[in-house]
Amino acid sequence: MVMLAKVADRAKLKPRRDPYFAPLARGCAIGLRKMTADSEGSWIARWRDPATAKQHHQPLGTFDTIPPNERYDAAVKAANEWFQHLGHGGSTETLTVRDACERYIAQLERDKRPDTAADVRRRFKQYVYDEPLAKVDLAKLAVRHIEAWRHKLQDTPTSRGTARSDSSLNRDMVCLKSALNFALKKRLITTDSAWRAELVPVKGADNRRELYLDRAQRQALIDAANPDIGQFIKALCALPLRPGAMAALTVADFDKRLNTIVVRQDKAGKGRAIKLPDSTAELFTQASKGKLPTAYLFTRWDGAQWIKDKWTCPTRNAVSAAGLSDNTTLYTLRHSVITDMVSAGIDLATVATISGTSVLMIQKNYHHLQQEAAAAALERVAL
Repeated sequence: MVMLAKVADRAKLKPRRDPYFAPLARGCAIGLRKMTADSEGSWIARWRDPATAKQHHQPLGTFDTIPPNERYDAAVKAANEWFQHLGHGGSTETLTVRDACERYIAQLERDKRPDTAADVRRRFKQYVYDEPLAKVDLAKLAVRHIEAWRHKLQDTPTSRGTARSDSSLNRDMVCLKSALNFALKKRLITTDSAWRAELVPVKGADNRRELYLDRAQRQALIDAANPDIGQFIKALCALPLRPGAMAALTVADFDKRLNTIVVRQDKAGKGRAIKLPDSTAELFTQASKGKLPTAYLFTRWDGAQWIKDKWTCPTRNAVSAAGLSDNTTLYTLRHSVITDMVSAGIDLATVATISGTSVLMIQKNYHHLQQEAAAAALERVAL
């Protein structure tokens, strides 16, 4: 029988390509691959699937950062963690955090959520794929890996060079959290202990958006923009849609006869039909002229779909030319339109339906406006 526990016994092993294995339990073994005489070797775990009798191997590393007399125990501990992972139904694949991220993106695309997939892919390329975290095996993912990644992200400026806000941190973290939760669901990893506490969103970061553009400011933004982005901005000033949902609208989604638009792709996750007023219907009619049913309604000058990476710069230029706050984004228009709707006394269920969100979310972010509208109504009926 091969003896691997003692340093002296391992030193006597002859170099060879195949690992030396010592049994730990039924179907489970710890192994050492020693390629040269002066090498300490690298450790490997072996597990036999009782259902198929097929053997699976998991590299464990050299453990060369700890004393030689402690390496066997460390290797056995790592092997047992892998065996436990398999015993709980975990995958035998050796996957990294990056692999989990890419599989999550693939699932988003299979679910026909291309805009979300594109946004998530962009964030992973910016903040995950080039980081040490991306190379960590899922089976070895620990709190320290997630903690180090979060701290670095927190200290990383945004693409505009400004300090990262808590809400921005939350948006970037939630993508990684969703990818890891997807891996957990697919049994690629058997516990969320590494990220359960480390990827908790910052509380209070997404309170109501204070930046509001009145009708004159919104018109100034439209006038200052280039024609293609100007038409896109005008549409966002007419309907409280998320920019990505507006960009995904096609000619076929607009019914000229009924003056309705069907929003099929949105964060809300399900389609909804919106009845348009005549002025907005005319805007959509003009946008659809000369286009095939499958064409996007609002496009760039070259006919390509608007995506975040393409609308950010022209929007920023228009904001500057209109003399508006540097914090103005296309999402500011959604907030401004919702603010006007709530202030006008439109019932919250209708506002939520048109906006593609929940009544609870509208109440959370716009309750102060509802109170002001109620006070004004009471003033009108007072004797």
